[in-house]
Amino acid sequence: MAPMLEIRDLDVTYGVIHALKGINLEVQKGEIVALVGANGAGKSTVLKALSGLIPSRGFIGFEGKEITSVPAHRRVAMGIAMVPEGRGIFANMTVLENLLLGAYRNLRDRAGTAAQLEEAFGEFPRLQERKKQLGGTLSGGEQQMLAIGRALMSRPKLMLLDEPSMGLAPTIVVRIFKIIKRIRELGTTILLVEQNANAALKTADRAYVLETGAIVKSGRASQLRRDPEVKAAYLG
Repeated sequence: MAPMLEIRDLDVTYGVIHALKGINLEVQKGEIVALVGANGAGKSTVLKALSGLIPSRGFIGFEGKEITSVPAHRRVAMGIAMVPEGRGIFANMTVLENLLLGAYRNLRDRAGTAAQLEEAFGEFPRLQERKKQLGGTLSGGEQQMLAIGRALMSRPKLMLLDEPSMGLAPTIVVRIFKIIKRIRELGTTILLVEQNANAALKTADRAYVLETGAIVKSGRASQLRRDPEVKAAYLG
């Protein structure tokens, strides 16, 4: 089966900095794939390139079609949604307004948007309780739920998650990763960037290890958790 997402020889430069060096990666439909590595390895840069937020060279394919030059808004329309590092919610807008922004392409479809909203509240009851509350007044865990809920409102086929556990208490991290598994059960494929390699490798089906802009290891997540080099470098 052709992969849902395919990356070949992906290069990104920032001025004289060679941030990504010939990345090759694929994600099959229905998978959770993790991209792990230290700070500055280039993990977030991969997601920004996939989202169309930064220029890149090489090949990016989605559902069998090349999207390397497709602008960001069209990638969203094709079914790619990103949950950015730091959540990226609108602090001065309510929870409900933040969620509706995720469905901006379909707002004319009132029945469809209402159904999506009901589904989001079903997955995140806490957001329904706080739907009139300003996003900036939520806790860190609630803001992460809001960011994920907003992405789900666009009805994505592929969700790109950038450091979803960053800055959260350990008990909330466990909850967030349960939510990630649940999203996959609902039919959304996931590419997960995460510095918490232990949690990521426990959750993912497969994983890639990124160091200084290059893939140095890949395989089943369970195998990488047992890899001595990965354990020493990322799992303590």
